[in-house]
Amino acid sequence: MKTIFFFMVILFVTGCSNRAVYENIQMHERNKCSKVPPSEYQKCREATYKPYGEYKQEYNNSMNQ
Repeated sequence: MKTIFFFMVILFVTGCSNRAVYENIQMHERNKCSKVPPSEYQKCREATYKPYGEYKQEYNNSMNQ
């Protein structure tokens, strides 16, 4: 029982960490958009927005191929 609990805790912590890293990278990329010309700003912001769940699903699909 302790082994299962430990394994679940590890999975939970790893999942949170991956999400946090992804969101920090996204935030950094969005901040870089402030340095592009105003005409390109919106396109830059749209390119940096993908929810973590969507990213994770695409990642998993690519790993299964």
